[in-house]
Amino acid sequence: MPGPWVDTHAHLYDERLRDELPIVIERARAAGLVKVLAIGTTAEDCVAYLEIARTFAPFVAAVVGIQPNHVVQAGPSDWDEITRLASDPQVVGLGETGLDRYWDYTPFEQQEDYFARHLALSRTLKKPVVIHCRQAEADTVRMLKDDFERHGPVRGVMHSFTGDLATAKECVAIGLFISFAGMLTYKNAEELRGVAREIPLDRLLVETDCPYLAPVPKRGQRNEPAFVVHTAQRLAELKEVPIGELAEQTTRNAGALFGFAV
Repeated sequence: MPGPWVDTHAHLYDERLRDELPIVIERARAAGLVKVLAIGTTAEDCVAYLEIARTFAPFVAAVVGIQPNHVVQAGPSDWDEITRLASDPQVVGLGETGLDRYWDYTPFEQQEDYFARHLALSRTLKKPVVIHCRQAEADTVRMLKDDFERHGPVRGVMHSFTGDLATAKECVAIGLFISFAGMLTYKNAEELRGVAREIPLDRLLVETDCPYLAPVPKRGQRNEPAFVVHTAQRLAELKEVPIGELAEQTTRNAGALFGFAV
């Protein structure tokens, strides 16, 4: 399938992928990918993600942060560690961060505190935020709007987007990109496909969120970066553009957001 592609969200250190990384990376290259963003969720695994990025540079870059469901486990020095790691040139973004009301692992006030920290660090370092949002759209938009009203456009992406069109439009209006993962291909996702049709091409990204959420026709398998092309194919159909055009545009978008040349 025509490239170039960027998988903007891959959990490469997950135990289902880490032992096969050279093979996984080679399959990604063969599928037309030119970049994979390796996304951290804890201070501990962010160290590993940075090492992966160094090993496979420039094909892999790292994003470091504490995912909201892991905030409750963060130790006293973990945020300092994220701040230290975030300054590394191999790190192109902060996250994944955000808010989650589906799981109740972390008290919501703590989630809000860490989301605000990531937003502030993003502005300090001029690196974008990668935002997780699950059943917390109203709260996420509230915090993002507050940041926007105080500081201007928010540089970042709503990753693995599953919200409604109103939420997507509010996020685009304050500066964010919208990224779609394998759910876009699922039989029961017609409403989400309707949202995707309405997002401007210059605000679209694609991702796998691997090893989770493998797209059709790979659903039920362990997901990996090479499979991003299946989600992209569906997105091109929805946008009624040639697959090559979508490849060029989403890759341009990723480079513009995360500050790399592809």
